[in-house]
Amino acid sequence: MTIRVIIVDDQAMVRAGFAALLAAQSDIDVVGEAADGRRGVDVSRNQHPDVVLMDVRMPEMDGLAAARELLNPPVGVVHRPKVLMLTTFDVDDYVYEALRAGASGFLLKDAPPADLIAAVRVVAAGDALLAPSVTRRLIADFAAQRPAGATRTGQALRLNGLTPRESEVLELIARGLSNQEIAGRLVLAEQTVKTHIGRVLAKLELRDRAQAVIFAYESGLVTPGDTRA
Repeated sequence: MTIRVIIVDDQAMVRAGFAALLAAQSDIDVVGEAADGRRGVDVSRNQHPDVVLMDVRMPEMDGLAAARELLNPPVGVVHRPKVLMLTTFDVDDYVYEALRAGASGFLLKDAPPADLIAAVRVVAAGDALLAPSVTRRLIADFAAQRPAGATRTGQALRLNGLTPRESEVLELIARGLSNQEIAGRLVLAEQTVKTHIGRVLAKLELRDRAQAVIFAYESGLVTPGDTRA
C-alpha cells in the first residue's frame, strides 16, 4: 500500500528536497505541498494524505495551529492524517504542544535522509516517532516548569493500575528507549515488550507512545532532569 504524503514548509528548497527524496521511494507518494499552515490544512483536506510533514514555524498559520486543525477536525470532516512535526531545533516548546494536540512525533530537519524515510513509514503504520536523543530534553524541560498539583496527583493514582513490569516499561519509554533497547534491558522478547506497551496504553487510556511519554513525566513516574536510561 502506498503512503500518501504532503509537505508543509515555508522554505521552497526544503519542500523540494524532501519531495524528491520521498518520491523516489516505491511505497511513498508525495501528493501535495504547501508554504504555510493554512494552505497545508486546505491541501490535506483535499488530498487526504496518510502523513503530513509539518514545519513548526511558518507564516499565516504556524505548524502547531495547523496540526490542531487537522487532528481535531470540525464536525463533518472525517479525514484525520498522521502529523509529523519538523523542527530546526532539538528543544522546542511548540513540538511538545503539538504532541499534546495529537501529533505522532517530531523529527529534526537535518536528520539523515534514511531517518526521514523511516519516520514517514513508522508514523504511517500508526506508531509514534520520538527521537531518543531529544525526547528526554524536550519533555523534561517542559515538565520541570509544570507545577505539581491535582492533575499530577490524579495521574499518579492511575499508575496504580499498572503491574510493576508495565510501570518499568513505561519508564523506559519515557527515557527514550526503543522497543529493541527495552527488550535488551529487561531481557524480554521484543514482541513481549510490544504487548506490555499495548496494555499500558489501554489501561491509561492513552492514544500512542507520544502520550505515554508525556504522561510518565506529568504523573511523576519519571523525574525531570533525571537522565538515567
